[in-house]
Amino acid sequence: MPQYFRDSPESLVPDALAGFAAAHADLVAYHPDHGYFRTRHTAPTRRVGLVSGGGSGHEPLHSGFLGTGMLDAACPGRIFASPHNRQIFEASRAVAGPDGVLHIVKNYTGDRINFGIAAERLAHEGIHCARVLIDDDLATDSDDIAVGRRGTGATLIVEKILGAAADEGRGLDELTALGTEVTRRARSLAVASAAHTTPASGAPAFALPDNVLEFGVGIHGERAEGTTPHAPLGKLVETMTDQLLAALPDTAGTRVLALVNGLGSITSLELYGIRHAVAKALDDRGVGLDRSLTGTFVSALDMRGFSLTLFATDAETLRLWDAPARTPAWPL
Repeated sequence: MPQYFRDSPESLVPDALAGFAAAHADLVAYHPDHGYFRTRHTAPTRRVGLVSGGGSGHEPLHSGFLGTGMLDAACPGRIFASPHNRQIFEASRAVAGPDGVLHIVKNYTGDRINFGIAAERLAHEGIHCARVLIDDDLATDSDDIAVGRRGTGATLIVEKILGAAADEGRGLDELTALGTEVTRRARSLAVASAAHTTPASGAPAFALPDNVLEFGVGIHGERAEGTTPHAPLGKLVETMTDQLLAALPDTAGTRVLALVNGLGSITSLELYGIRHAVAKALDDRGVGLDRSLTGTFVSALDMRGFSLTLFATDAETLRLWDAPARTPAWPL
């Protein structure tokens, strides 16, 4: 069984956070006492601080997207675990602007609870706070799931577009409405041929037979409702594309942004092949590909798989997507 390179299971996350802070000291500042990162560079026009966070193991999300044009603060939790509300409160208080702070929250129970408690504490201090809830995962779009759709790849799209809008000086209500609309127009779906390795044991989180894919896997190793035979890539991507396009809102046009995202151990060679297959599938269906982003941005430790996110674009969101950003992990 594969083993992580670390001194101990307990040291894996704190050592990584310290190393990230040192590697990108020109861009981010680490506050270990309160457990958050903040950007060293903020546009002077910003009136609202943008704060996100989530479990470690999803790197480069969220800390990799701290900086001009994106987030003001990020709160890393333990492996696949929500940050504590104290982390979120301290980070939010540190970066709140004249119009307050906006929390960008993936739809998981722990994240919702802890960001909610932090928001209540901020209100007691007179700091305005709002939330954008990311719920783009098509695999959990079911009335049988009480929490609703999980938050996955669309998180990056929301952080980029809201970051550009915040740099323009938009207020809290306007940013909240924009983030909610971006989320509404995005859906994601993930597949995997092997589970991630559990850091504590070195064992896979679940087992899959040969030539079988987990179709609709979660970024915390959650099993999908079903599996599918390992089909040729073109056919697999066509199936995913059809399901995602069908789930986009009826008001969406026929142009999209595509995020091809590796879940941890998939190679760049494969990811670019997937990107090629996505472009062909969209073209065959008469859907224009306005922008694309290919790489590992929202990982699940070393899971062998990928996610595909489609976002229905318009001129305004494309303009914000194209705005400059400088963070440790933003590629453009």
